[in-house]
Amino acid sequence: MPTLRHEGLAYKDGATIIAGVDEAGRGPLAGPVVAAACILPREFRHKTLNDSKQLTELEREKIYAELTSRADIGWATGISDVEVIDTYNILRATYRAMHLALEALPLKPDYVLIDGNQRVPAVRLRQKTIVKGDAKSYSIAAASVIAKVTRDRLMLAFHAQYPQYNFAQHKGYGTPEHLAALEQFGPSPIHRKTFAPVRHATEPVQEEFALT
Repeated sequence: MPTLRHEGLAYKDGATIIAGVDEAGRGPLAGPVVAAACILPREFRHKTLNDSKQLTELEREKIYAELTSRADIGWATGISDVEVIDTYNILRATYRAMHLALEALPLKPDYVLIDGNQRVPAVRLRQKTIVKGDAKSYSIAAASVIAKVTRDRLMLAFHAQYPQYNFAQHKGYGTPEHLAALEQFGPSPIHRKTFAPVRHATEPVQEEFALT
């Protein structure tokens, strides 16, 4: 379960405002990548907050409502849409979303805790990367929930536009059902054209028999 250990170490190192950062949506074949940044009060505690992947949808929605309604919590999101992903690649699009989230915070942090093992380029703040940070740091866990709920809601809206792909169920990930729909209907405007399964779905059928 997450704790405030990493936040405490940052405060001892001179930090005054700490933001946790995480993303949702690097792996799917469709939809944007969403990042969130979250600043928690120093004595923050929560009984159920955890890595968003370890929570049910109902739990995530409840925690999201709690986090985003509290006046003592600062939070923001950043979004890179499919055009950005296909133009620059998913890693650079993720960095952009994280940068946008940090820039949109109501307070400017002086220390950033980031889930994973890669720092965010062009962010001129002290940064600490934490592998599996969403299960270790309250700030990152909070960001992971906000990013996940934000992205899931976007995919529900896309489901209304493109119901044939059933985005409401798989949120754009490459499930067998999604791959079958992609094969049947081809890619939608929110599919990531540079991702292999989507790219293959756009290739003419005769290319499969080029060597026969």
